[in-house]
Amino acid sequence: MASISAERPDSILDLLIIGAGISGIGCACYLRRLLPHKRFRIIEARQDLGGTWDLFRYPGIRSDSDIFTFSYEFKPWREPEAIASGAAIMDYLRECVAENDLSNTITYGTRVIRAQWDSGSALWQVQIQDAQSGERETLQCRWIFSGTGYFDYDHGYRPSFEGEDRFAGPIIHPQHWPEDLDYSGKRIAVIGSGATAVSLLPALAQKAAHVTQIQRTPTYLLPVPQRDWLAIAMYRVLPDKLVHKLTRFRYMQLQRYLFTFCQNRPKTARRLIRWLNARQLPKDFDLSQHLNPPYEPWDQRLCTVPDNDLFQAISSGAASITTGKIERFCQDGVLMTDGQKIDADMIVTATGLNLKFFGDIELEVDGMPVNFADRLIYKGMMLDGLPNFCFSFGYTASSWTLKIDPLCRQLCDLISLMDARGEASCTPMRPAQFEASKPLLDLAAGYVRRAEAQMPRQTDTDPWTLSSNYFMEIRR
Repeated sequence: MASISAERPDSILDLLIIGAGISGIGCACYLRRLLPHKRFRIIEARQDLGGTWDLFRYPGIRSDSDIFTFSYEFKPWREPEAIASGAAIMDYLRECVAENDLSNTITYGTRVIRAQWDSGSALWQVQIQDAQSGERETLQCRWIFSGTGYFDYDHGYRPSFEGEDRFAGPIIHPQHWPEDLDYSGKRIAVIGSGATAVSLLPALAQKAAHVTQIQRTPTYLLPVPQRDWLAIAMYRVLPDKLVHKLTRFRYMQLQRYLFTFCQNRPKTARRLIRWLNARQLPKDFDLSQHLNPPYEPWDQRLCTVPDNDLFQAISSGAASITTGKIERFCQDGVLMTDGQKIDADMIVTATGLNLKFFGDIELEVDGMPVNFADRLIYKGMMLDGLPNFCFSFGYTASSWTLKIDPLCRQLCDLISLMDARGEASCTPMRPAQFEASKPLLDLAAGYVRRAEAQMPRQTDTDPWTLSSNYFMEIRR
């Protein structure tokens, strides 16, 4: 750590938060609560808060994990849904902003272009740009918190398909869903097998003539209740904060046990999931072809099916699944390599995301560019050799955002410790000798594998690891 040499002017921010999504807003709320004397500002590239939940507008957008662990520990979730819609999550975030008086701290429509650390002054020089006017401004801050998320907001992953130019209808990526799109009575082909496709299918089926999910590789589908009736009953007789705390703990344990069970007993987990699926699907549905992934449970994230909505859409005949490889698009649909043709008036390419760390911001430390792939992650929140820089990167075996609470508390504790010691900077420094690093994410998903070369790395030794266990994180 470097020591504070002199008083700083009021123009210098204590902390600059990049991104007004669930991570950035969470960090700001913790600053308000734990370090109320600190000056901070939130820079958001979009014209509204919410991040992911403002960007994605496709039908059926919802959380892919329970909302009790997805929400903040300090603000109870009072709605009856345990799997929340995108609109409900946006309302929740707006309430957080209002309750913590954050509105005047957020600057919308502004991108962070470059951040340069100067060890002499122990400050970040951050260049921001107004998206409309193009005007640039330089801010000075002691700390940066990156809540930019983990994927490219401008471009989703979109492989090209032969014959696209011949298709007569629209081809839409869920990341760029048109607001005025009318798909009533349309035959729709949804290409993909992840959480987006699983959410889209039952939602589109309510108005479309028919929806066909085209998947190259099946995924694990886990039926879950849409509402938590135990939590609803508890809210009637117990204080909100107590119910929220108890319900969060219950879901944390469920997530932990499910992940451990899948990892330790994969064959049993596979049989159990298939049995649950079979109970909800027609007897002639081919589970072996359409719901039999070639990998073990939790090698990739499980997809939740609230109140069996996807299974009900299939059982009613409003939706169907086709498994195989696409040969090409034709004028009125999709032709598979096995000769099958999927008739379609509209095609939705739910083909995934492109990972992008820290929003393509150029980082420098004392004039030297920072290459994230050369860095080791420290306690899941900082990078070696990068001073006063914290970022949020969630869990893979639990709710992604469950990590926000312990991470932000630890950041506030660290800043308080630095203040008490009169220190101006804090830099994780990797040991001179350490074991070979390994990929940051141990998931087989395509979007992870495509971005592996640009990710920071980790080791097998704490604290140079990315933990996916909330309780281990708390102990650490």
